[in-house]
Amino acid sequence: MGKHDLDKFRGVIVAFYGCYDNKGDINPTAVRELARFYKNAGVKGLYVGGSSGEGMLQSAAERKLVLEAVMQEVGGDMTIIAHVGAPSTRESVELAIHAESVGADAVSAVPSIYYRLSPDSVERHWRAMIDSTSLPFIIYHIPQLTGFHLSTDMLKKLAAHENVIGVKISSESTYELQQFKEAGGSDFLVLNGPDEQYLAGRSVGADGGIGGTYGVMPELFLKLEQCIRDHSFEEARQWQYKINEVITALLKFPSLYGGCKALLKLRGLEIGEPRLPLLPVTEQNQDAVNALHEKLMGYIAQAQA
Repeated sequence: MGKHDLDKFRGVIVAFYGCYDNKGDINPTAVRELARFYKNAGVKGLYVGGSSGEGMLQSAAERKLVLEAVMQEVGGDMTIIAHVGAPSTRESVELAIHAESVGADAVSAVPSIYYRLSPDSVERHWRAMIDSTSLPFIIYHIPQLTGFHLSTDMLKKLAAHENVIGVKISSESTYELQQFKEAGGSDFLVLNGPDEQYLAGRSVGADGGIGGTYGVMPELFLKLEQCIRDHSFEEARQWQYKINEVITALLKFPSLYGGCKALLKLRGLEIGEPRLPLLPVTEQNQDAVNALHEKLMGYIAQAQA
């Protein structure tokens, strides 16, 4: 692990959203505008092609197109982690090799989805990606969606590989997060997944976080992270409460990503609607979107004061 610069992965990393035109096709212009927005906000890095990016709903060619647009706009200025997980190992490896070819800083992947797989299957799936490039690899642990629960024994085994630098943990247990940190060791990154528990995750050892709702309120997560680094924990708690108020409201929309995209539209970023089966907001939701936007902008003004 010593050959990799781990500092570039610590801090606030936004899980990048899928960006589409009015026909539902990838919109590279919107991708670049969104990437630039996060860079200008002061975000450390982007996690491209994961859950928020709707990577599992896109073809390999589309996923490559998105990553290329991100790299063209902010590559070299931000840390770019390419999520390359796909149902097949073959496609995952193809995406990993592409990510290295365009200059991504790291690759990451969930286990294969749909089939219920043994630990040996998942390990071979991940190792195929790890061995296909020289890039750092970040395990993505999200058992509530994949059905696979990573054990600490398997994490230790994978962490022994010099290119496996960390894990993004999106299970809801901060105890498990702490156990992963203990198992991986001091030079192994643990990145908090549940946005509503950013402060809790950081308090028990997370080195930073990767999250989907960061994208509508990067200013609040950056403020929260700064409070943590300043050891201003009471203030940090207050910012986590404000963030959670926004998250609670977002979860009332037909889909989380539909709500996020509607909020970003009010911030001047038109990135289309999520792909089915993810649902967009409806006209009936618009008053609630407007009210949430107004509240959010008030919180952002406070964070920047």
